[in-house]
Amino acid sequence: MTKFEYSPAPESTSIVDIKSEYGLFINGKFQPAKGNKSFETINPATGKPLARIAFASNTDVDKAVNSATDAYKKIWSKMPASERGKYLYRIARILQERSREFAVLETMDNGKPIRETRDVDIPLAAGHFFYHAGWADKLDFAGLGSSPKPHGVVGQIIPWNFPLLMLSWKVAPALATGNTVVLKPAETTSLTALLFAEVCQQAGLPAGVVNIVTGDGTTGAYLVNHPGIQKIAFTGSTEVGKGIARAIAGSGKALTLELGGKGANIIYEDAAMDEAVEGIISGIFFNQGHVCCAGSRLLVQESVLDEVTSKLKARMELIRVGDPLDKNTDLGAINSKAQLEKIHELANSGDQEGAQRWSPQCELPTEGFWFKPTIFSGVAQSHRIAQEEIFGPVLSILTFRTPQEAIEKANNTPYGLSAGIWSDKGSKILWTAQRLKAGVIWTNSFNKFDPASPFGGYKESGWGREGGRHGLSAYVKVVK
Repeated sequence: MTKFEYSPAPESTSIVDIKSEYGLFINGKFQPAKGNKSFETINPATGKPLARIAFASNTDVDKAVNSATDAYKKIWSKMPASERGKYLYRIARILQERSREFAVLETMDNGKPIRETRDVDIPLAAGHFFYHAGWADKLDFAGLGSSPKPHGVVGQIIPWNFPLLMLSWKVAPALATGNTVVLKPAETTSLTALLFAEVCQQAGLPAGVVNIVTGDGTTGAYLVNHPGIQKIAFTGSTEVGKGIARAIAGSGKALTLELGGKGANIIYEDAAMDEAVEGIISGIFFNQGHVCCAGSRLLVQESVLDEVTSKLKARMELIRVGDPLDKNTDLGAINSKAQLEKIHELANSGDQEGAQRWSPQCELPTEGFWFKPTIFSGVAQSHRIAQEEIFGPVLSILTFRTPQEAIEKANNTPYGLSAGIWSDKGSKILWTAQRLKAGVIWTNSFNKFDPASPFGGYKESGWGREGGRHGLSAYVKVVK
């Protein structure tokens, strides 16, 4: 392959007005946290502060839940479903109108490349509001049983890897089904959620229907354990998800969990290799590998291992690592210092356990948090890098001889979120898909998402589905 040199093409930040301080969004207004406690959010590409964010206390969470309860009882539950749908349509259109602003802010706060926020995150976020707006007055025809009713007040906790997109995955179906929301974004990526609060104001959404409380895990725990919450929706680590499940056991609260993954990307010898290599790149290096459904385990049929490895290394040499605001950048910054340390720790375990590390030659910026795109060959099933979720741009390569061996290795994980299959034979794809223990299976593609398609996993990847008609069921109860 010919390596092209690209002149810098930085996106302007002038479209974004980042305030020095942000309050909590409760009852339709921004307000300071109790005691004016706050924390700093930084740009992971530079390590420099962006703003100070209010740190919600137990009292603040209680105020937000009470606001959501009042809005549910007095306004949202009494509003005709078709009218609720209009608000979702309005939010979707505003997200489209302000898409460049959201894309730039997401990149600055998260560290992912502007090409991804501009072309994937923000369009999909708007798409979820458009899609769920259409369901608002059609729930009786969604196959959810007779007379589906909202739970009431929903507590939602989202991660830092897809801040606005995860918000849309949760807020859109909750509002469409008639619930009100108290949402807690991740502490390292709260800015687009707070900008979304401005969108709610701009759309004229009734006060209290959406409330946003910022803080760390203690704020999330206040929300999970609040007696005024009827349902919890959480996306994040398996460890925290297990804790939430234990905390609300016996409380009567509904729960959906979308947790970690260790997805297998299976390459059969009859696959179209150039396309498969692009799928491998997308599967593990999209969003710096900060993807729960990343194809972080590559299972290659032995007969084509050398060909796949050679093509993969050549393709990785072309990955451009650097300024996330540069439109040419392929791989941006790691979201936080803590996450970078975790990636280093697990990658070092691969060295210690005998796997062979390889990374392309690339110069990393001197400021911020960065990790080279990396592959490990000679990986055994027992290695930590084959079993634990790294959540970074690190790929483990394993081999198999027969389709049955591929299935056994792919399923040999506590997770069950995603998988990919690459083959020229439809019968082999279907045979494989039927035997994989994964909630989402891509064929001759990877990391393709659509608001109409359900997403979720099995085993320690959680339970419940988000998106599509199936995702609506988590936000309603059937009253007989």
